[in-house]
Amino acid sequence: MSAAAATDASPTPARVRPALVLAVAPEHLATVDSEFSRYARDYEIRCADSVSGARDVVAAALEEGQPVALLGIGWHLPGGGSEHASGLELMDELHALLPTARRICLTARGDFGLSLPKLREALQQGRIDTYLLVPQGPRDEEFHTAVTEYLSDWGWTASTPEVEGVKIVDGGNSAEVARIRDFLDRMGIPHGVHRPDSETGRAVISGLPSVQSGAAPAFPVVASGVIGVGGQVLEGATARQVARLVYGSPQVVDTDDVADLVVVGSGPAGLAAAVYGASEGLDTVVLEEDAVGGQAGTSSMIRNYLGFPRGISGMRLAQRARFQATRFGARIYTGLAAESLNPASAPGEAHTIETEGGPLRARAVLVATGVRYRRLGIESLEELVGLGVYYGAATSASREMEGKEVFVVGGGNSAGQAAVHLARYAPSVTLLVRRADVAATMSDYLVREIAATARITVRTATRVTDGGGDGHLEWLELTGPQGPARVDADGLFLLLGADPCADWLPDAVERDDRGFVYTGREVPKHLWTGGRPPAALETTVPGIFAAGDVRAGSMKRVASASGEGAATVALVHAHLTPQETP
Repeated sequence: MSAAAATDASPTPARVRPALVLAVAPEHLATVDSEFSRYARDYEIRCADSVSGARDVVAAALEEGQPVALLGIGWHLPGGGSEHASGLELMDELHALLPTARRICLTARGDFGLSLPKLREALQQGRIDTYLLVPQGPRDEEFHTAVTEYLSDWGWTASTPEVEGVKIVDGGNSAEVARIRDFLDRMGIPHGVHRPDSETGRAVISGLPSVQSGAAPAFPVVASGVIGVGGQVLEGATARQVARLVYGSPQVVDTDDVADLVVVGSGPAGLAAAVYGASEGLDTVVLEEDAVGGQAGTSSMIRNYLGFPRGISGMRLAQRARFQATRFGARIYTGLAAESLNPASAPGEAHTIETEGGPLRARAVLVATGVRYRRLGIESLEELVGLGVYYGAATSASREMEGKEVFVVGGGNSAGQAAVHLARYAPSVTLLVRRADVAATMSDYLVREIAATARITVRTATRVTDGGGDGHLEWLELTGPQGPARVDADGLFLLLGADPCADWLPDAVERDDRGFVYTGREVPKHLWTGGRPPAALETTVPGIFAAGDVRAGSMKRVASASGEGAATVALVHAHLTPQETP
């Protein structure tokens, strides 16, 4: 299921089954057709055994308006270009017509040794999503694990949901609706957006007390669960309220409860600490003001995280870690921000975290609040946030960029991943980088993939200096080496670098001049106790730790943040059960 349905004005028409387009050499066609037959209930399997046949199949699907979820193209096909490259060439050709379809190159064992160097090169260039050996026997579940992962990824990002876990009725407050949709997308919750005069919209708002008393409803209206069967409805909803509604966060915390470990922030560092803390018997609570996953959760695809050779989206990574942590007993509260922190007044006493729902006490605290994207600071564009201007990848908005002119600002990996993802939808994506060379700040694999994506243009030494539109983004002013120039624009995605989310911390927690939290040997020597620094990830306040991007000296990578979060748990145990020093 995907994240969000299109706004409707009438009953939803009958769903069209997506297609899986498979094109392999004649000698492999029967095997491939048989292997993919297990998907025939939910997808239409369309097969071809030549380049021309594949073109005809895709042309028929496009003419019928049938979405194509996956392209499975053989390494060698008759009727194409050079003997050993026709499959890749065909994939490039069809991908230009079907940019959202996932791309798998199917190779036979006899061709594998010959094709492997080219396949690896194609992977590095982003020309294919993966390559798989054609199964030689029954129940090749490794093969099907890869296929289902890509179908799941396509279903989440490119199609509309079959079942809506949350319904949003949009009466015109599109900016708040954009924030709500972004939260639901990042939490992996399927949802739909409906107009008030649609069948679904009328059903949602008819039961509101305001409507029954004759008043106009306050939009947006958000309904969770089955309408009329115990579902909850929010009128004039905000993203923070929706976060509490759909994830069961308490309106008022239990002030008598003293947790062993409170983790503030649920990015990779916070989630890793929650998993290891809860699994090792610590009473663990996670506070998150937004969606679980933090900044990493907005990444459309993380390809360099250990253990995921086919890559994993930030949403999926956060979702799996969230399930894992709660399985061990961790309590995760969304929509509940930490407003301030009062350190313990004496050893052995609890720290107090002030929240909107009341104070929460903890024997140890992990600050894992990460970073936030810097603001552009152009008033006319700030007024259009959620209306064509977005901070972060905003995956829910990417599906609305079909046929649009899109600009991404930033030179880091998050900006590169966003550009690649948006290129599945928008015919033109321009990556704007202040530096003279994007390779200075972006991983090499992303630089290569961007260079190989025809839809992406990179403009270096260029900044956004103005922009605007009537209720929605329409234009930008870009200033580069040749001076300012005005361009048409439908979407602007800002990934501008990061400032630490640490302004809620007390002065006793020492930070550097940029606001990042000092820990361990990073702490200035004059603040050491007895000539010794704090523990490796401990701040200048005993029992308060920091991990991930908010920490001074961190690597700003998902893997390092996860490692720091996990390592913190051993330090927490040592803090809670101190040993006498001879």
